[in-house]
Amino acid sequence: MRPALLALLAAATPVFAAPAPNPAPAPTYAVTGSIAGPDGGWDYARVDSKAHRLYVARPDSVTMVDLAKGDATSWGTLARGHAVVPLPDHRLLVTSGNDATVRFFDTASGRQIASLPVGKKPDAAIDDEPHARAYVMNGVGGTVSVIDTNAMRVTRTIAVKPALEYAALADGTLFINNEDLNEIEVVDVAQGKTGAPIAMPGCEGPTGLAYDARRAMLVSACSNGQAAIVDANARRLVTLIPIGKGADAVILDAARRLAFVPCGKDGVLDILALDRPGGIAHAGRVTTEVGARTGALDPATGIVYLPTARFAPSQAAGARPAPLPGSFHILVVTPKG
Repeated sequence: MRPALLALLAAATPVFAAPAPNPAPAPTYAVTGSIAGPDGGWDYARVDSKAHRLYVARPDSVTMVDLAKGDATSWGTLARGHAVVPLPDHRLLVTSGNDATVRFFDTASGRQIASLPVGKKPDAAIDDEPHARAYVMNGVGGTVSVIDTNAMRVTRTIAVKPALEYAALADGTLFINNEDLNEIEVVDVAQGKTGAPIAMPGCEGPTGLAYDARRAMLVSACSNGQAAIVDANARRLVTLIPIGKGADAVILDAARRLAFVPCGKDGVLDILALDRPGGIAHAGRVTTEVGARTGALDPATGIVYLPTARFAPSQAAGARPAPLPGSFHILVVTPKG
């Protein structure tokens, strides 16, 4: 989530699972519209495909978009929202970074129904729906809070390392990007123990992460313009794929066999094909807008939604430019073929 220096590409020997026979060509995508929303910053987004809603974490609230109507409303009270996780029974889990809490909201009314203390600076969160669990990455605290999403309570805290970013779950193993150490932390969630980390030489500032179960491959978004492809079974880096700068998410479309990496600094959306004969490969690029660094997929339609805004020039060296009033919007990126 912050600028990183470009590192040299380290040599790695490709080891891929057998690709699907005669993989279909990747569809083309284009920005087909945008949805206006309230002013302010943003972080992670998720689509609840069953409810036809998009949720975006905002600094002090949650923005909910009715995808059928294109209407955006905001509700709730947060202290720097980071992640939104739709849950059954019209509930939403949200991480609130500045007060070290996880909030639960009723999405029908926007009413808060629970607040749980977690570790310092909770950031990314993912759900394990079959087991009614969620995993919250406490970035500064260096811990993972395990939450029973039915009871809405913390059941375990696992010590890992500081600088935790996004995570992916694979067969009882939690893989977590470490933004400072340029590695993936490995956690056995049943035992609550960490294993040997996976080094990613050539990947600086990894943030977004996704897991492709069919190929047992992890795709990690690196801030220095690389996507790191990691063999989850062998626990090692396979290769690096050049992408745009400023990526903060990896959005997996398992059905269409694609991964999307929104690169906010360069204003592009890079598309990776998961089943190319030589392995995962770059398959296309969509020009989006500067600032479009996170997003969400509607798996029912294949549409990708990217929050962004227009920015005023930064007044201080190294400072993140502020969004201009009235400019927040969500880009709609649609498959064309």
